[in-house]
Amino acid sequence: MKRHLISAADLSRDDAVLILDTAEELARLADRPIKKLPTLRGRTVVNLFFEDSTRTRISFEAAAKRLSADVINFSAKGSSVSKGESLKDTALTLEAMGADAVVIRHHASGAPHRLATSGWINGAVVNAGDGTHEHPTQALLDAFTMRRRLASGASGVGEDLAGRRITIVGDVLHSRVARSNVHLLSTLGAEVTLVAPPTLVPFGVESWPCAVSYDLDAVVGKTDAVMMLRVQRERMNAAFFPTEREYARRYGLDGDRMARMPEHAIVMHPGPMNRGMEITAEVADSDRCTAVEQVANGVSIRMAVLYLLLGGNESAVAAARTEESK
Repeated sequence: MKRHLISAADLSRDDAVLILDTAEELARLADRPIKKLPTLRGRTVVNLFFEDSTRTRISFEAAAKRLSADVINFSAKGSSVSKGESLKDTALTLEAMGADAVVIRHHASGAPHRLATSGWINGAVVNAGDGTHEHPTQALLDAFTMRRRLASGASGVGEDLAGRRITIVGDVLHSRVARSNVHLLSTLGAEVTLVAPPTLVPFGVESWPCAVSYDLDAVVGKTDAVMMLRVQRERMNAAFFPTEREYARRYGLDGDRMARMPEHAIVMHPGPMNRGMEITAEVADSDRCTAVEQVANGVSIRMAVLYLLLGGNESAVAAARTEESK
């Protein structure tokens, strides 16, 4: 593992599989009466969130606390940032308080990279989503969920996603989740296809390690997992499609389209969902939809990331086994 986790593109296959395998070991702690490990006792993890978040912030907080780390939650609202304090001054303040790791979500693409390379802090930096750039831990928990559901073995330990066909549908243009997933899934050997209206396909997508289609019906019957993306109205400053009804008709996942998917195929969504637009209630509430499972898996993945960045590499798996045997 490198010192920071800024982009899914920075991970090699071995890095990614190590994180997934470590998360698999740590996930077993969820079945224990006491779900904590002492690994990061005495370490301080700061959740530095400049954007609103529920799932990601709580997930990182739960992950750090289960590893016995001290957690500081920092929200831009109600802080000195609202008075005009810069990212640099905020970072210097955190460094003075002894932050060992900073989990940052920021509206500006590149902010985590700036924080990691500026020399303002000495701790590890984890990107929890920056603008429309990347969200690497979301891609990792998505890959973890896919491997659990689609792996040939019982848990998929040691396996990647070679040969699996993954379809990512919707607002790719504004989605940091889509970008991270394309990089990570291709690294793990999966074949990725993006499906979206032409207006929601990013410029330069031809250089990405994936295929592009504008017809969901043409690919839905030959996919192992369909990931539906939320239409991010808050990032849109123009009309990217005629109406919501038209978008739902062409690019939404309903019961009829789900019925055409292979029997083993799963439906994924990073949340929050726009029910009735990109996904119908029938699909969202079906057994094939992994949205809630992804939230649970997110804690295990983020535990693994913090474990490996702050606690060492192989010791993570060994310590989990030792704790499990008690």
